Amino acid sequence: MEIALPRRIGRAFFEGGMDLRTVYTGGQVFVNGSLQTADFAVKNGVIEAIGEVFPFEGDTVVSLSGKYVFPGFADVHVHFREPGFSYKETIETGSKAAAAGGYTLVGTMPNLNPAPDTMENVNKQLDLIKEKAVIEVIPYGTISMERKGKALSDMKAISDFVIGFSDDGSGVDDETVIKEAMKTAKALDKVIAAHSEVLSLVKGGHAHDGEFAKKNGIKPIVSESEWKMVERDIEFIKEIGSKHHVCHISAKETVDLIREAKKAGADITSETAPHYLIMNDSMLKNEGRYKMNPPIRAEEDRQALVSGILDGTIDMIATDHAPHAAHEKSGTFPESAMGVTGLECAFSMMYTHFVLKGILPIDKLIDLMAFSPRARFGFEKNEIAAGKKADFTVFDPDIEWTVKGERQISLGKFTPFEGWTARGKIVKTVLGDKTVFEI
Repeated sequence: MEIALPRRIGRAFFEGGMDLRTVYTGGQVFVNGSLQTADFAVKNGVIEAIGEVFPFEGDTVVSLSGKYVFPGFADVHVHFREPGFSYKETIETGSKAAAAGGYTLVGTMPNLNPAPDTMENVNKQLDLIKEKAVIEVIPYGTISMERKGKALSDMKAISDFVIGFSDDGSGVDDETVIKEAMKTAKALDKVIAAHSEVLSLVKGGHAHDGEFAKKNGIKPIVSESEWKMVERDIEFIKEIGSKHHVCHISAKETVDLIREAKKAGADITSETAPHYLIMNDSMLKNEGRYKMNPPIRAEEDRQALVSGILDGTIDMIATDHAPHAAHEKSGTFPESAMGVTGLECAFSMMYTHFVLKGILPIDKLIDLMAFSPRARFGFEKNEIAAGKKADFTVFDPDIEWTVKGERQISLGKFTPFEGWTARGKIVKTVLGDKTVFEI
């Protein structure tokens, strides 16, 4: 049932000032959990009115007829590579790529140089963010010093400046270290975002242990390398009562473990990525643009992930946007680095393959990509409502386009969706008083 929108009509609403404002008209706005025709006005970076809004002399009027307006998306798992590896990506290029994908908030992973394990090192990243970011960029702090899994980072000192703690790119094998990290994170009311991987089970593999790897003679990665560490960590979560988030899950066994852990009351959430939900290993070619960690797995794994999205076992969609330079991704699987880009096409691909096919309703997708990530990591829900900060993205559902890595804003040009057709495209992203992306 459509819920009535508030009305703001007449000049009385402007008491206290006559600052210029922008009035957006005719769009389908995501309000109260559904798309509704509404106008809205933004003044000084705040949504001043929504419903039936009349522009006045001096206002800027923007027609959004035929377009959808969604709250800005949030991705709690991206790699912007700076400081340390700016030839792969920078805070500037990464945040601009995120804005082009409709994102207004991201959490950046800590496999950097220096690693954000002390306040001194976190400040180096914060200074770059303050100078260059066009959206909200919040770093992770590491779990361990230099991400080596041996001694805890200065978690207490950096806690107020990070989204959570992660050693992403590496699993923490030492049980003593991860348990101490969980206890410290609990005391600080922070989330551990775990890269769940038993390195001894990976054994230098490059692709899922399935038909693709066998056919191409590629050293495999067994699913057990992921779910075994999730299984271990769940027992510690139950014991300690800490907040735990499992990054980029890919295996059916992991979905089952998290589902049962939630039923048992564990404070655990998880994410998966569009490439795991849309692709299986039968779609791969022996090219670097398909290589990521964890790998794209079998069809039965993909189906389990979709079921996990639908029943709430998986809480959010993240991209694991992990750019590399051309010389690092241009070879075969064994020759290429792990990691693919995803920010600029993630929503369009999910809309095309899930919403338009009737698998996922639009309100569920918005929850997965905007609301749930913010809720888990302690950020305010960015509803499109009067009195809220302007934080939204505009989507044109009628644009049909082809994903081309060379056209991406990101310095990383290698996407597994290269050449795929998408229906619908982000055309504008607004955060506060700034339009951070527009085509």
